[in-house]
Amino acid sequence: MANSKLVRGYEVVIGLENHVQLSTQSKIFSGSSTAFGAAPNTQASPVDLALPGTLPVLNRAAVERAIRFGLAVGAKVAPLSIFARKNYFYPDLPKGYQISQFEIPVVQGGQVEFFVGEERKTVRLTRAHLEEDAGKSLHEDYHGQTGIDLNRAGTPLLEIVSEPDMRSGAEAAEYAKTLHALVMWLGICDGNMQEGSFRCDVNVSVRRPGEPYGTRREIKNLNSFRYLLQAVDFEVNWQIDQIEDGLPIQQATVLFNPDTGETRAMRSKEDSADYRYFPDPDLPPLVIANDWVERVRGEMPELPAVMAARFQNEDGLPAYDAAMMTASLALARFYEAAKALGAQPKLVANWLMGEVSRRLNSEERSIESSPVSAAQLAALILRIQDGTVSNNAARQVFDSLWNAEGSDVDALIESKGLKQMSDTGELERILDEVLAANAKSVEEFRAGKEKAFNALVGQAMKATKGKANPTQVNELLKKKLG
Repeated sequence: MANSKLVRGYEVVIGLENHVQLSTQSKIFSGSSTAFGAAPNTQASPVDLALPGTLPVLNRAAVERAIRFGLAVGAKVAPLSIFARKNYFYPDLPKGYQISQFEIPVVQGGQVEFFVGEERKTVRLTRAHLEEDAGKSLHEDYHGQTGIDLNRAGTPLLEIVSEPDMRSGAEAAEYAKTLHALVMWLGICDGNMQEGSFRCDVNVSVRRPGEPYGTRREIKNLNSFRYLLQAVDFEVNWQIDQIEDGLPIQQATVLFNPDTGETRAMRSKEDSADYRYFPDPDLPPLVIANDWVERVRGEMPELPAVMAARFQNEDGLPAYDAAMMTASLALARFYEAAKALGAQPKLVANWLMGEVSRRLNSEERSIESSPVSAAQLAALILRIQDGTVSNNAARQVFDSLWNAEGSDVDALIESKGLKQMSDTGELERILDEVLAANAKSVEEFRAGKEKAFNALVGQAMKATKGKANPTQVNELLKKKLG
């Protein structure tokens, strides 16, 4: 994917691997619960512990969620895929291997589209495969020792691997946000990054334009989009510094420290050969018949891209606005609820992308916890549409709604005296006084100075204490000035 943006003369090359915890009630190969927060090792069955004589049985619900994702990104859902053993030794991996997919994954190809600013981007997907999670090493409250909690062992994951199509930390962060929103939209993941339900591994390398790919380093287990952006930016500059100093880049797995804003090498990076993959002899090939795929397709919700196209066609929204209104299912529902009450679609989108989004971001809230409901926003927009309040007055009402100073839009407009002037005769009288008091501006306007007209509009709005309709003021002034 070509991109003209360079960092210090280098092209940045980024690919992501996202581990998505699937929203099943039980683990991928056992009946153990996947509920978060249980006491250590209380949700680990003999299968999860890899006790002798136990055999894995594949969870059908996990497969259905993988199919749903494959259909959503336009990928091929493999009619036959294979589970393999990925061999490595770590204290929280009880079997000594992880059951994953290697040569033939369940989801192959596909793409994800998103916006960076108002620029549309497309990232190709290599694959998405099913696998089990490992346990967790606990280093706190163990008097200098490490405890092992195997509750997560066997939790179903869908690992989504992108092509190296991203060229900046901003692109990588927006791609991850879009993927995060999509898996929640589909209902296949709860998206809780603090609990590890959605984790990002970022592969970063740099190269001079036109040269082969550089050596990549993998930043592991990023659990926030802000950290992802910071980690990539630091890593890119670190790699460029190394190259400029004549030092080689060693392929490695690195960790990001949010306190220092720096990455540091954890271990040398393995290649696939190091894991000695081979088909798991305890699991038969996964066969997915076409009628199963079609049944899942029939149960899927309207997809973000389809909904965005509908908002463009039915509501007349620009492509960027439509994409923003479908950034999450909750936001799309909020938009549609306000629109259904008679508010103009474009005005609803403007308020959601502007004032509402600004407030939510500053308070780190989601749209679900907005103090202003869809019904209240619609009521406010209707008062803008019918000329009851100006845009400035509407912002004052919005502030009061947000701060819970009142819940009824009309009552707030009345109590704050924010109604626009509707008496044309009274407005004409005020304008006559403004023209008489500003003869110099009138002369300048008639001499061709457009700025003088704006000054007269300002004086008129001041004289009406901002209650006049600006459009009406403009029209009447032009009429009076000939």
